[in-house]
Amino acid sequence: MRKLMSIVLGLTFCGTALAAGESKEAKRLESAAYVVNEIMQSPEQGIPRDLLDRAVCVGIIPSEIRLAFGLGGSYGKGALVCRKGGNGPWGAPSMFTIYGVNFGFQIGGKATDIVFIVMNTGGVRKLLQSGVKLGVDASAAAGPVGRTAEGATDLQMHAEILSYSRSRGLFAGVSLAGAMLRPDYGANYQLYKHVYEPKEILIDGLAAAPDAAKRMDDILVQFSPKGGEPFPKA
Repeated sequence: MRKLMSIVLGLTFCGTALAAGESKEAKRLESAAYVVNEIMQSPEQGIPRDLLDRAVCVGIIPSEIRLAFGLGGSYGKGALVCRKGGNGPWGAPSMFTIYGVNFGFQIGGKATDIVFIVMNTGGVRKLLQSGVKLGVDASAAAGPVGRTAEGATDLQMHAEILSYSRSRGLFAGVSLAGAMLRPDYGANYQLYKHVYEPKEILIDGLAAAPDAAKRMDDILVQFSPKGGEPFPKA
């Protein structure tokens, strides 16, 4: 039954994403919503709920294309959404691009969905820097998988970023160390028709969540209605 519901949700997302006149940015958000739903449908293999409840933000990279050339290279486009104020309801997304090497898959090319959770407000502020390198500017680790974070390593429990992958139906923690993340200003402008800095969207709350982000926010509310920690007052 759960598998059937997942298929129905997937068809619904795809149908919405193909609506006439929908922008690439809206389709990216629809795909992100589908990925979050899929990765959380199997509690034994998903992101532990207690970790998701601690998370301040969630980043989703739908179907990131991994191309391996020796060390391995990859590039993807995603969306980052944070709790309003750090511990309120899920808010408006900010688009980003990610690229780098050594993401854990170095043989062959494959489409892989990536989800990462930002565990504290310090990690959020580091991600908002232009050209932040994960594992260097912000600590990152492959996230533990299961119903709870019991048994997680000390490195995982203290990392600012915990990341997960979904490839061909398989879920696992995957390290993003070495990846470079940059704001996608062009996509944000297309989505909001206004020039916003990522901080203005994610921390200051100046942008209203677009209709295209509602499904993603609703799914995050379903799995983690409250949590996070408040952003420090400036």
